[in-house]
Amino acid sequence: VQLQASGGGLVQAGGSLRLSCVASGGTFSKYVMGWFRQAPGKEREFVAAISWSGGSAIYADSVKGRFTISRDNAKNTVYLQMNSLKPEDTAVYFCSAGSRLGTNGYDYWGQGTQVTVSS
Repeated sequence: VQLQASGGGLVQAGGSLRLSCVASGGTFSKYVMGWFRQAPGKEREFVAAISWSGGSAIYADSVKGRFTISRDNAKNTVYLQMNSLKPEDTAVYFCSAGSRLGTNGYDYWGQGTQVTVSS
């Protein structure tokens, strides 16, 4: 499956962005979908993930209450709504697809979209 993320950009602290990730080449509804991020000089970290049906979601503690993951299986798309953004949210954000709802073990990765939050 191929993944294409978009929606990144430059936003002021306290602002919002919505990332999108469109999947192709596979049966989207079969996959658990996740978002990860990597800041300069840091390791990639888990952000959020959602089950194949959209009925379950998990979040990193650092984004709970601010970020919301959702999916539209009819559009083969997963979203990450990011509110109350902080400068420490600045990173390249990657979408991923896998078979198990968790914080690691994903099989497919998109190319990433840059999110920059200014203070």
